[in-house]
Amino acid sequence: MSLIIAIQGIQGSNHHQVAKNYYGDNIELVECMSFDALVDQLLNGHADKGVMAIENSIAGSIIPNYNLVYHNGLHIIGEHYLNIHHNLMVLKGQEIEDIKEVHSHPMALLQCKEFFRQYPKIKLMEDVDTAETARRIQEGQLKHVAAIAPNVAADLYDLDIVASDIQTIKNNATRFIIVKTKNKELPKEDINKASVRFITDHKRGSLAAMLNVMSDCNLNLTKIQSLPIIETPWKYAFFVDITFEGYANFEKAKALLNIMSEDFKVLGEYKNARG
Repeated sequence: MSLIIAIQGIQGSNHHQVAKNYYGDNIELVECMSFDALVDQLLNGHADKGVMAIENSIAGSIIPNYNLVYHNGLHIIGEHYLNIHHNLMVLKGQEIEDIKEVHSHPMALLQCKEFFRQYPKIKLMEDVDTAETARRIQEGQLKHVAAIAPNVAADLYDLDIVASDIQTIKNNATRFIIVKTKNKELPKEDINKASVRFITDHKRGSLAAMLNVMSDCNLNLTKIQSLPIIETPWKYAFFVDITFEGYANFEKAKALLNIMSEDFKVLGEYKNARG
């Protein structure tokens, strides 16, 4: 029986590539055109797990997704880093000189801006998804239109790649998280990374005290992101990723952080994909 995985985008997207890399080919995809729709598919039981981009090495954090995980009670059960390769693809037989318009996700267009300086006559058009444009080109047999999308989209939709790796910064990676509605799946000895959320009080040095506890418990802080709490102006929640060698160190830190902060919550305990 195949796993049902909700992804943002369609077959041929980077989210699809991550689902394949993480779970193999024996998966059934639920295609979602937004991250909110992805969360809904998990909450209503139409998908077992979801793949969600959370940060990019160039563009930074995808901030709304932190709140989506927290407010919907999702659990992070894994992570995956994907090197992003933007490729320019067209109908078979078309050449780069035939292109009048390029359609893709705004982020993909932004990351390939320098490449298109040499083609000033090509109009850059924002679209909802990278792979969706590739599919539309094939289904509509659209000439003079190109897509920026991953390699897997060219294979799926039988398109020719006329320019490879056109992103300005070649070292471009995105971190994806694997989410579900139930908690961790791994035994404690395999867990060496966690994501937590907490609110500090207004006393001076409150955040520093929390960070000191993490350091004293031999936790390594790999990410900290502050987000305003909409209901309480000028108050912030902190989303923190930490790695550790022994789960006992994290358990000790959890107990202390829970006492020291407001609304402390573990969003996920999982295996560090980079360690």
